[in-house]
Amino acid sequence: MDINKVYALYFSPAGMTRKLATTLANALAESFGVPMETVDITSPAARETSYVFGAGDLVVCGSPTYAGKLPNKLLPWWKEKLTGNGALAVALVTFGNRAFDNSLAELCACLAGDGFHTVGAGAFACRHVFSDTLAAERPDRDDFAELAKLGAAVATRVAKANETPAAPEVPGSADAPYYVPKGLDGEPKNFLKAKPKTSEACTGCGVCVAVCPMGSIDPQDVTNVPGICIKCHACVRECPVGAKYFDDEAFLSHKAMLERDFQRRAEAKWFV
Repeated sequence: MDINKVYALYFSPAGMTRKLATTLANALAESFGVPMETVDITSPAARETSYVFGAGDLVVCGSPTYAGKLPNKLLPWWKEKLTGNGALAVALVTFGNRAFDNSLAELCACLAGDGFHTVGAGAFACRHVFSDTLAAERPDRDDFAELAKLGAAVATRVAKANETPAAPEVPGSADAPYYVPKGLDGEPKNFLKAKPKTSEACTGCGVCVAVCPMGSIDPQDVTNVPGICIKCHACVRECPVGAKYFDDEAFLSHKAMLERDFQRRAEAKWFV
């Protein structure tokens, strides 16, 4: 099959999904000797646009895993703003060292519904946005080695195909429920309404406003978060003075449970 252009399309508030998606897309573009273009849908403004692809395009589609699936506030975009028209796709999800559960299956299902032909898929552990200790150095050299293997397998499969390859089988179910967070006591914890707080160290620089993927922080008063918070921690990670934080008890208990129970290395998984 002929490839004319490779795209890296991603939602990546913390930056790790972007890093993996662009690395894979660059490798695929080099393999086919074609240009590569990025499509960053992290900002609210970017998601106002519909993106249309077609035959000859290969799109690496990346998303983080939230509660074992795709971020629920992004599902309408994945289902309504993306058109494949027979383009090939590689589904790529990242997760914070616990598990990717059903996120890869859900992304593959969305891409199929959008008219893409998925020819490869992968799930890669990255530093958990909640924590400085969970998968702290991920993705690492071994992860990028697995990413390179995925890219090589996809390139070989596409180059040898005389017709559209069948979609790879991936674990999980697109229709499965979300993972229920638990605390140190083993009981379910609900912190859906938790929002970041702001310490006195804040200088009002507005970085948090710029990086919030939901546009939820008041630009006139950065201590005010009137919009939806998806706990992506972009504001916490990007604040230059460390002024953003979460103090919700249920959230902190869940974070502590993750740090206690999921320190083992979760390996990358890929499928073609």
